[in-house]
Order: sequence, then structure tokens, then C-alpha cells
Amino acid sequence: MKHYTVFNWIERGLYKQGHALLNWSPVFFAIGVIVYFFLPYEILPWEIGGAVCLAFGGAWWLRGSPLGGRVALAVLLCALGCADAVWEARRKPEMPALPMRAVTVTGVVKSVEFLAPRDDGVQAGLEGAARRLHVVGAIFDTPSDVGMLPLRRELTIRLRADDATEVLSGQKVSVRAILRQPQRPAWPGGRDMQREAWFSGSAGSGYALGYAQKEGRPEGAWLNRIREGIAHRFYGALPGQAGAIAATVMAGESSQLTQQTREEFSVSGLAHLLAVAGLHLGLVMAGVMTFIRVMMPLSERAALYWPCKEIAVLGGFLFGAFYVLITGAHLPSVRALGMAGLFVVALLCGRKVMSMRSLAVIAMCILVVTPSAVLDVSFQMSFAAVMGLIAGYEALRAPLLALRGEGQLWRSVLVHLVMLAATSVFAGLATLPVSMAHFGAFQPWFVFANMVAVPLMAVWVMPLGIISVLLMPLHLSHLPQRGMGLGIECIQWLAEHVAQWPYAHVPVPAMPSWGLCGVMLGLSVLCLWRGVARWAGIVPIILGLLSVNVMRPLMLVAPDAGVMAIRSGAVLQVGPVGGLDRFVLEQWQQALALRAVPMPTACQEGLCRISLEGQVFLLRTKDRTDGYTAPSSELCKDVTLFVSVSPARGACPGSVQIDRFAVWRDGAFAVYPARGGSVRLVSARMAQGDRLWVPPVGWRGVPTLPLANAE
Repeated sequence: MKHYTVFNWIERGLYKQGHALLNWSPVFFAIGVIVYFFLPYEILPWEIGGAVCLAFGGAWWLRGSPLGGRVALAVLLCALGCADAVWEARRKPEMPALPMRAVTVTGVVKSVEFLAPRDDGVQAGLEGAARRLHVVGAIFDTPSDVGMLPLRRELTIRLRADDATEVLSGQKVSVRAILRQPQRPAWPGGRDMQREAWFSGSAGSGYALGYAQKEGRPEGAWLNRIREGIAHRFYGALPGQAGAIAATVMAGESSQLTQQTREEFSVSGLAHLLAVAGLHLGLVMAGVMTFIRVMMPLSERAALYWPCKEIAVLGGFLFGAFYVLITGAHLPSVRALGMAGLFVVALLCGRKVMSMRSLAVIAMCILVVTPSAVLDVSFQMSFAAVMGLIAGYEALRAPLLALRGEGQLWRSVLVHLVMLAATSVFAGLATLPVSMAHFGAFQPWFVFANMVAVPLMAVWVMPLGIISVLLMPLHLSHLPQRGMGLGIECIQWLAEHVAQWPYAHVPVPAMPSWGLCGVMLGLSVLCLWRGVARWAGIVPIILGLLSVNVMRPLMLVAPDAGVMAIRSGAVLQVGPVGGLDRFVLEQWQQALALRAVPMPTACQEGLCRISLEGQVFLLRTKDRTDGYTAPSSELCKDVTLFVSVSPARGACPGSVQIDRFAVWRDGAFAVYPARGGSVRLVSARMAQGDRLWVPPVGWRGVPTLPLANAE
């Protein structure tokens, strides 16, 4: 009888949710997508098809039960999300086998990026700037690739800094370059660039050895050329990082931003200003709508006979769509444009313009088209911020109406200040765990920085940016660009000084994937559920935040064994680091939230013994003999783990070994303590699993030439 009481209580709770349960559809669909990516193996099409049919049958059979029907429908959404992810992964073209030596690449330039200088110096203009080409339809000029079909995936090639060849989007080019496959994770469970490349359509990257050669005139890609032209105008009018920030917010070209600028904006909590998303689109649409709404009543006929409000809304939406296109149609801006479209339809129909239902519809559309977007940081932060804003303002609706009172001037000003602070708090708190998980930092001063920077961006920078873009065809954009630059410099000054405040940047260890899932699920419960039970969402959020202390390896080994590191207290002792391993070391430092110090001198020179938590590790960080000179028996005495940059070749028998062949097979390694005075090894291949984007041992990709019938 007690069980029936519990079931009845659950059914009553679900009944009280009403139509709000539909807002959970993208959540369960996303859970199914995440299940696919968490599996250590690939699901066969007939397996997921059978699961979908069973879930559909269960939902149909239990359709009359309030509790069972809803549970079955949730399971069906999960199965459909998993099936959609399987279909997206399998319809992607396979990775091609890239040449291992220098090769002449011929293809069509999809887009051109001007890169920021490697140091923190300010670069004036574009003269001498390195460029990166995104090449499609590439063909390799080698004897073994004669007759190959153009690559179905995209190549990214960095040109030489002294290459002055003028290359435009749509241009056919040839350049001699060194190519490489997508990099493997820097540590087990770290950022998976192989998976990102699989779903983004990338075949790999490389750097040019010679100068680019143009062939013919540019064809197509006119939208990219417009975007690049707008960015160049801002680069020329506003030298330095002011021009880079202006090109970022008005043309979506962020490649000129230096690492110092990115870090200052990230530490101060203003990184969202450097990503074209809902804030920028909202400011653009609001500015255009306000302008049209103010100008139309100047005509008596328009004021009396025309629907000025509706025309202003449609004009703002159309200009917003143009803004999304010229900024590259990134995922956050597409999400914002979809929300804006629903806003326009609701406004024209006299319905509620901002609701969880609109957010759920847009989220479902994006997930159905690109299920892999659920792993994208921009998708997670964008929807978390909007969900937090909608839920927060629903809770504050009554207090804000009471504060507004009769609409006195001082009350209106106070309400706007409260809403500005509330917007920063709601969006900041909703995205803070996601930012901690992906960027490994906690920024406590984000509320103050946003209260100052967002109004500057809204009333100063973006309006002048819109005017600049509109006046560019008339060559009259210089003056508004200068005014826009002054506003950007104010925001830069704010970001630089807030980044220097005490505790402005608190490093946070890496959050495992299951911890981030717990945070997002708790946030969904907190924002989507109605009633007191919503506060139960705090529990998975806290558990997810506490998961940052889970990853505590004793040692990390790079994917090529070129660098290795020992965790010793509050520091990370690192062996010799080459130029190609600095990126790996940066990811290690962010993942463990530790500063790096050199290993003892003996380890820097070659062989050394290190005692750690009662176990002895033998490290060989350098070896000119390629492993043919074995360590002495004294060095191998009582060794638990032998790590070698070269092949072990049977040295130190009886010990656990990680050598060049081991990382060639399985990628990076993490070493954890185990019971019995031993160690437990976790490789990147173990963490990735047997997936489509993880090449088998020794497999370099699909040959570029068509296979023979016998093959």
C-alpha cells in the first residue's frame, strides 16, 4: 500500500507540472546523445533500431498510465537521441591517410584567418601577420596520389609569416606543406581533438614550407569575402587589440586576439564579450528596432496607417539574421537567432515572447540536426545562461513589479540597475560550473565586471559598430570606428585591471565528464521543474563540483613520450620540454591546477630514480642510443614503474613499463596508485574506447586512391 502511495504522490507531482514537462524533451534527448558518446564501443545500427522500436512500443502500451507513459516517453526520447548521434557519426566521411612527408597541396580556400603574434606584443595592421587557410577539395601532388579524388574533409594550413601572397576565399591555391593527423588527447579523459575533427569535418592541419601559389580568380565564397573585408576595415582603422576585438564582435573573426587579451577577459569574467552570441545579437536587433521605431513616426502617414511596432521588429530580425551570417553563423548565434525568430512570431501573434518553451524548441532543433553539439562548450554555456535568465526572472517578476511601483523616475532607474545586476548574477552563476569544467578557473569578480562592461557594449560599442558597417560601402565609417575603438579601450582597461584584483583567477582541477553531466542535470532540475522539489537540483550540482578532486594521478606521460611529469605535492615536476610539447604541458597544468617546475638535474640529463608515495619510478627522459643501452641492475632495483622516452627493449624486467612503443599504441598515459604497492595505468585509448574517430593501432586513415575490386 505504501508503494501505491509513493506512486500516487509522483503522479500528482507530474500532473502539477502540466505542459512544462514538454520543456524536458531536449534534456532527455541530450541524455541519449551523451550515452552514445560515453560508451566504450560503437553501437550497431540494428541494435539502436531495436532499442528505439522497443521504447516506442513501451510508450504506446503505457500511454494510458500517467507515470508509466511519461517514463516510457522519456526512454523513447533517450533512444532517439542515441540513434540520432549514431546516424550523425556514421554519415561523416572517414579520415583520409595524409602524406607523412612534405607534399604540395592544391585546393580551394574556404576561408582565411589572420593570426595574432605568438608573443604578447601588439600587432599594428596586418603587415607581416601569419595566416591560416581552410582548404577544401584538396589534392596531393605526389606520384602515389596521382588520380586521387579531392578530399571530402577540410585541411587547415598555416602559411609562412613572410608569405605576402594575397589569398582570398574562393581562391584556388597550391602550397608545399607538412601535414599531420588530428592530435590525440594530452591525457586520458582530456580534450579529444580526434573526436572534434571527426564531427567538424577536419582532416588535419599543417604548416607551409614554401609560398602559396594562386590559380585563377576567386569563385563563390562571397559571404566569407564580405566578412573578411569587414574585418580588414576594422584592423586598418583600429590597430592593435582594439581592432581585433571590433572584428570579433562585428565580423566573427577572432583569430587576431592575443593570448593575453583572451586571458584578461576570461579572468575578469568578460570572455562572453569575445564570443558572438545572444548578447551581441540582442544588442544589434535592439539598436535597429529602436532606430526604425523612432524614425517611422516622423512620417505622419506611417504613424497613422502603418504597423510601426511590427515593422520595427521585423526590420530588427532581418538585420539580426544578416549579422549572424556575416559573423560566421556560429552555434550560439544560431541559437540566439532561433530564439529571436520565436520572439518575433510570438510578438506578432500577441503571445508570451520569452519562455522556456521557446528555448526547448530551439534546443531540440539544434540537437536533432547536430547531436554532437551537446559536447560543445558554446552550446552548454549558451543554453545554461539563457535557462538561468528565464528561470531567474520568472522568480523575480513579482518583486520587480513591486519595485517599479507607479513608474517614478527613481524607481525606473533602480529597477534597471537591479535587472542589470540580476542578469550578470543569473547568467554568471548558470555558466560558472561549465566555465570551471572547460577552462579550469573560477572568476569571483564577474558580476562587477559585467555590470560595467555590458552597458558600455550596449550603448556605446555595438551601436557605433552597426553604424560603421552600414557606412562602409560609402567609405564614411572611419569616424564611428574611432568612437567604437574608444569604447573598446575602456572595456579593455576594465578587463586588465579586474584581472589583477586579488583572487581574480583561482585555478580549478579538471572536472570529469560525469561531474559536468551532474551539474547540467541539476541546473535543468533547478530551472525547469516547478515547485519546491526544484531545489533537489542543488544535490547533483554540488556532487559535480566536488568531482574536481577525483583526478589525482601520480604521473602523466605525453602521447609521444616526449615529456613526462610527476605530481609532487602542490607542484608538477616536469622533464625536458620541447617546442611541440608545450601545448601538452599547458593542458596538464590546467587539468591538475598545479604550477610546473623542472625535475631534478639527473632527470633532465637522462636516467633518474624518483620515490613517490612509497614506490620507486625509473625515468629515462633522454636517450641517444634509442634504448640499446639498458639501465644497470642497481638502477632497476625495486623499480615499480619504468618510463622511457625510447623503446624499453626488455630493460628492468618485472616492472611495469611505459615506453615509446606503448604510447605509439595507446597514446598518453596516467599513472595512479593501486593496492599492493603497485600502480594502475590508464591510457588515452582506454578512455576513448573503440570508436569511429579513434584509429586502430598502426592505421593512418583511408587511402586517397579508390580501392581495387579485390580490396
